[in-house]
Amino acid sequence: MRRDASFPRITLFNITALMLWMKTYLAYKFSFDIRVDSWLQELILFINPLSFLLLVLGVSLFLTEQKRKQYLFLSSFIISFILFANILFFRFFNDFLTIPVLFQTKNMSDLGGSVTELINTSDLFYFIDLLVLGIIMKIKPEKLRKSEYSNYEKKMLITASLAIATFNLGLSEIVRPQLLTRTFDRKMLVKNIGAYNYHLYDIFLQSKTSAQRAFADSSELIEIQNYIRSKQPMPDEKMFGIAKGKNVIMVSMESMQSFVINRHVYGHEITPFLNDFIQDSFYFTDFYHQTGQGKTSDSEFIVENSLYPLGRGAVFFTHSQNEYHATPEIMKSHGYYTASLHANNKSFWNRDIMYQSFGYERFFNINDYEVNPENSVNWGLKDKPFFHQSIQHLLNMPQPFYAKLITLTNHFPFTLSPEDQTIPAYHSSSDTLNKYFPTVRYLDQALEQFIGELKTSGLYEKSIIILYGDHYGISENHNDAMSEYLGRPVTPFVSLQLQRVPLIIHIPGVKGRKISNVSGQIQVRPTIMDLIGIRGKETIEFGNSLFAENNDGLTVLRDGSFIGKDYAYTRESCYQRKSGELTDRRNCEPFIEKAKQELEYSDKIIYGDLLRFYKEIENRR
Repeated sequence: MRRDASFPRITLFNITALMLWMKTYLAYKFSFDIRVDSWLQELILFINPLSFLLLVLGVSLFLTEQKRKQYLFLSSFIISFILFANILFFRFFNDFLTIPVLFQTKNMSDLGGSVTELINTSDLFYFIDLLVLGIIMKIKPEKLRKSEYSNYEKKMLITASLAIATFNLGLSEIVRPQLLTRTFDRKMLVKNIGAYNYHLYDIFLQSKTSAQRAFADSSELIEIQNYIRSKQPMPDEKMFGIAKGKNVIMVSMESMQSFVINRHVYGHEITPFLNDFIQDSFYFTDFYHQTGQGKTSDSEFIVENSLYPLGRGAVFFTHSQNEYHATPEIMKSHGYYTASLHANNKSFWNRDIMYQSFGYERFFNINDYEVNPENSVNWGLKDKPFFHQSIQHLLNMPQPFYAKLITLTNHFPFTLSPEDQTIPAYHSSSDTLNKYFPTVRYLDQALEQFIGELKTSGLYEKSIIILYGDHYGISENHNDAMSEYLGRPVTPFVSLQLQRVPLIIHIPGVKGRKISNVSGQIQVRPTIMDLIGIRGKETIEFGNSLFAENNDGLTVLRDGSFIGKDYAYTRESCYQRKSGELTDRRNCEPFIEKAKQELEYSDKIIYGDLLRFYKEIENRR
């Protein structure tokens, strides 16, 4: 066999590699909507799948002809499945899969309708190449070369694969210096090193982080403590202890974003109750969710610990056995009874395990509620019967208590029974956005009912009520429809503003007000501690009370974006806060490293399980 005759001829290897390469590039452009700003970025996007595909498919060259066919087909199927799994994940979460997410498989049985809602008929395109391969293998066309490959050709393939990978990484470093240190920005990683190489890098990161706990020591926590104490603001003495001895009732409002507050759809008020409720409450108009891939569980983690969630996976799964000094544990030490109420399977998001680590005394789950087909929809028990049945649970608790209630109905895919729809759906290109408004209105009505029942039960005057949105409901994949509803283009800056969620703190008998300071979920825990009069820091926390004086006004999101007093930063661009106009990136640079440092410090605490050293350090002081 002549060396120079193989690769120019048509082979099954060539066909498989070409189809997977083109399919991946088309997925970048149409399913992941990866945008480029220059011809160099387009070149990087085009070539980045190639090195991985040549290397993996190149293994077939070392096999016999029959085994080569089987290997190429199986490899093509696995790669296609990985690509399609990322497409489905991206459609809702606007993110890419990570190793920790793949271990969250026990959530899948509860996802049901959410997954089927994401699948389109056009997705068959991503498996056409498998059909083509099968037909080729079946009919065995004469033009399809059946020769073996020489050692020279095998070496050349491996060399070409490594050369392309090196060239790809070199170009990427030119476009985005220190690319591999920005592990929280998965879109950027996929854009530059490719979807498949990103997964290899993710495996490396998982191996690295798994070893961090074993090599961690108390000196790392001391460094973080010193950083946190250096930015500690003074408390507001007027607010400190203003709710001392009262019950704390906290409601996590599923997928509730701030853009619906005081807004209408076809003349119908979307949240009439909340619009009135905030008039007598402390309402934080510039409050952001800071969740990552864990969504609702991440929001729980943030508000209970004042730590950032992880950039990869959900802390509830990856580090549920860590030592935490969570709100329930601290409240319990100050005489509060602590409970969480959520009408879902107790193991969903690993809550039954994580709540033990948080120090909850009781978890009221689906087994504590009367659930039937008549009072359920979508993810389970509707919010109205959930709140109604929860009142009795609250009445049976010793007082004072700290209770967190997690709603369900306003969850993707925003399915609602016809009898519960009291405002019309929106009409746009996005079925998700269209259905969102009626489910938000249902949640608003459920909250009105809940507050009314708290008053009737006698619990209202004895409690402070905290309502917060857990994460976005409408992802960036629906920006075209959102632009239509908002009446303006959804630029990256507008998209950043859409990460605002409501935070309402209602203290009966205390006059509230609107507060426009930039803030985030990481500040909820220290705010609760201030209000009920727990003096000083009892553990490590990155947030400060929302009522503290001289807060630095910098809110960091899990993807590295941030919002400050004058500037906001997202997707490598700096914006003026007031106008939303692009400005010189140098205006944001003093805060970019600070944001990165906060995220890295918080990650160190979780990966290293550093809070296990806290008492040891405090005893030495």
